[in-house]
Amino acid sequence: MPSPKFSSVEDYLASLDATKASTLKAVVDFILDQFPELEAKIAWNVPTIHHDGQYVAGIDAHKNHLTFSAWSPHIIEAFKPRLDGYVVFKNCFQIPVDWEVDEALLKDLVRARLAELE
Repeated sequence: MPSPKFSSVEDYLASLDATKASTLKAVVDFILDQFPELEAKIAWNVPTIHHDGQYVAGIDAHKNHLTFSAWSPHIIEAFKPRLDGYVVFKNCFQIPVDWEVDEALLKDLVRARLAELE
């Protein structure tokens, strides 16, 4: 059965269990509160954060984790010391579905990505 197509972040959140939805919403809300110039929308059928049409971050839900993407292997590499304890890939890292949002980490990741886009 094909995955449903989401038209908004709210639609995506509504498709998740309460724990995943709460964590994902907390991440998106925190980023948008800290960086009001950014917007959240669906791209590639997952929630993404944009600035002037450029990707800043993405977060999506999987069976046993959420994945946060900074859209940049350079940023992930630079942040590896702070990502100790996470499963890290080239452009992203996994967070627990019940993650207590690491606000300092998220703020620094978004700042780094915005600087990279300038």
